[in-house]
Amino acid sequence: MDSGRIRMPGNASRTAPGAHASPRTARTAPRTVRLAALAAAALVATAVPSAQAATAPAPRIDLTVLVVDDGGSAVGAITAELKGSGVPYRRIDLNDPNRPVVNQAFLSDTVDGRPRARYQGVVLPHETAFGPDSAEQTALQAYERTFGIPQVDAYTWSHPGVGLDYTTEGGRSGVLDGVTTSVTAAGKAGPFGYLAGSLTFEDNDPAVSESYGYAGRPRAGYTSYLDVPVDGAGGGRASLVGEYAADGRRELVVTFAYNQYQRQFRALARGIVEWLTQGIHLGRSRNYLSVHVDDVFAPDARWDSARDCTPGDFDCAGDDGEGANPIRMTVADAQYAAAWQKASGFTLDMVYNGGQGEQWKTEHGGADPLTDRLVADRAQYRWINHTYTHPFLGCVQDTTVVPWRCAEDARGATLWVSRAELSAQIRDNHDWAVRKGIAVDRSELVTGEHSGLKTLPQQPVDNPNLAGALADNGVKWTASDNSREPQQRAVGTATGAAKTVPRHPMNVYYNVGTAAEMADEYNWVYTARADGGSGVCESNPASTCLPAPLPVATGYADHIVPQEARTALSHVLGNDPRPHYVHQSNLAEERLLYPVLDRVLADYRGLFAPSAPLVNPAQRDVGTELTRRAAWDQALAAGKVTAYRIGTTVTVKAPSGVTAPVTAPEGTRKKLLLGTTAFGTAYAGTRSAWTSPELLQSAVTLTIPTT
Repeated sequence: MDSGRIRMPGNASRTAPGAHASPRTARTAPRTVRLAALAAAALVATAVPSAQAATAPAPRIDLTVLVVDDGGSAVGAITAELKGSGVPYRRIDLNDPNRPVVNQAFLSDTVDGRPRARYQGVVLPHETAFGPDSAEQTALQAYERTFGIPQVDAYTWSHPGVGLDYTTEGGRSGVLDGVTTSVTAAGKAGPFGYLAGSLTFEDNDPAVSESYGYAGRPRAGYTSYLDVPVDGAGGGRASLVGEYAADGRRELVVTFAYNQYQRQFRALARGIVEWLTQGIHLGRSRNYLSVHVDDVFAPDARWDSARDCTPGDFDCAGDDGEGANPIRMTVADAQYAAAWQKASGFTLDMVYNGGQGEQWKTEHGGADPLTDRLVADRAQYRWINHTYTHPFLGCVQDTTVVPWRCAEDARGATLWVSRAELSAQIRDNHDWAVRKGIAVDRSELVTGEHSGLKTLPQQPVDNPNLAGALADNGVKWTASDNSREPQQRAVGTATGAAKTVPRHPMNVYYNVGTAAEMADEYNWVYTARADGGSGVCESNPASTCLPAPLPVATGYADHIVPQEARTALSHVLGNDPRPHYVHQSNLAEERLLYPVLDRVLADYRGLFAPSAPLVNPAQRDVGTELTRRAAWDQALAAGKVTAYRIGTTVTVKAPSGVTAPVTAPEGTRKKLLLGTTAFGTAYAGTRSAWTSPELLQSAVTLTIPTT
């Protein structure tokens, strides 16, 4: 897939009336030189426009961001960050002839005798999105000056109008693929303090220019946050991201092209939002990673590279359903897993089938050293119920045909696995773990193959017996496949019904134990028929074909590992709490999972400072997070959230039963019925929490520090 690519130059063409030409070629006259540079505003500073205003009521600043959108990828990326973290925003489409006019009445008014700024920050495609001398641009700048509102210039070029020299004056312009940049001391002390220090631009395809930029030397009033080395006489560094303070206004200037998927933007996105909102906003985000290892104690069928199918999984025509030479962890694999966890500082979720372990023991002389080792190390892992013997729990499968179909009775009605059998599979596996001393949360479940839930195309609805069986066993969170159902949903219609927890499948296949097997099956899936593949990549619009088959000996290490690590890290950096899932086979034989996870962890820790650690949530915590987000998004869409700041006081009102995500500076206090308490938990230099009013209160009230 190439969703992370952005072709440059040419992406930054200006289409708004009065705007300058593409930054690649633009050399228009700079706007009038600003007369005085202001020091960076304090985190919660409010501009006071005149001595007379000093005695007026402090203004109310609504916690909503104004987004002015020209359809470009840069504004789209920032909008995606706002939406994904729960920050309210209002979007104006510059290409809509019926859009509202940006004037004083649109931007501000008076509420209860107090002046109100409707927006706490403004995102523009570039610094003069409405035209440099237009009435709208003038009104916007007056608004920002009056209320101290910051402005992000999502993508512009290096020129004096944004506090930078032209690139010909000691700067640089061109493709940035593979270039390593540095967060400056000011960036670390300011909005990008959560980054480790260096940031290398992605270079996923040497044949494609993925990012283009204009790095300029700062002028008076400009503070660089992200620098890049400059070659040539004098050397030195030039800026790609920085703050320009002049004329009583502040702009965050970004002079490179990006989209919402690229790692360099994902790493900077949090800081852009914190700068834009002065560290006080609705919404919160974390960098999440959890990995579920399915089928623990069970063997997994093995890919047949000669037949291009998996015997034992009924996808081989004429197969008897019994695969030869299955893949199963050994004691050495279990010992390695425990040691790897300790060394990496990361905990795996073991998604177990106790009955499969018992069956293996029976078939192998009454002994199972693997189960003994994993049970002895049980406290080192988290454990999730995967049903006792891993049967398919949806419709009764008719496997006499390939692909299988749902069996029917004589009247043509679908035959379903019964509620009693469903319930027994859940209950027996839980009880097995309890007898072994394994701590397992009854509210969490992963069914085999996510079965019981709808499975297209054969089974378009859930097993009607599933919801009742989940209720019988106290299950509140059951896993689903994110590639099929990315949104959380209820299972059944009863009040308090269990909800799904979508999981990301990792492209480390369940039916391979070696790198050669993995590359062979990958080639079958991702090469065209003319290259010996299945051709699925040709017929599936969501897929792309490899230009040529991967070398079987090296394809896994050289191509699959970096690509899969990049995909997983993109989820981590996207405030996505959904777990990833693999299988016990990936911890066996050549232990294919570890190179991917090692790459993800190393890349993450190279990007982020200790103040932004990876969050490793349990399945129930992911379910709760997704449920809260859905309720929050609905409340925002319905216009039922009110939030604002007056001086150092922040007030948040949401519908009853809806908890609000709020981010605020260190030192923020939450008002209680009597006294105050420290607000939220620390992450990436701020404090944040899902919060609701205290007893006998109708709103959340926070007091933020004055410095």
